[in-house]
Amino acid sequence: MSKVITTQELAKYLKFHEITIIKHAEEGTIPGFRVGRSWRFDKEIIDKWINDSQKKLQIVKKTKVKATKMKSLKKTPVKKASVQKRAVKKKPKKKTVGRK
Repeated sequence: MSKVITTQELAKYLKFHEITIIKHAEEGTIPGFRVGRSWRFDKEIIDKWINDSQKKLQIVKKTKVKATKMKSLKKTPVKKASVQKRAVKKKPKKKTVGRK
């Protein structure tokens, strides 16, 4: 049987502030349900949500590492011909007539 916990209990469990828990619950980020004016959370679902989030982060980190390795392999040093810098002409400032 699953254990249903309150916002206060979940805040202590996740080490968040109660208002943060409520905001995330209203946004749908944290799985929960309302009972009247208060929120309730299934502890087993919260634990599963945390584990799934950690797995997604590990997958994202691995793919980012692979992508950066692939980019570094594709880059080969190429000698570029020297390019002469063109002289940049500065435009004269317009004189503004001020009011007195």
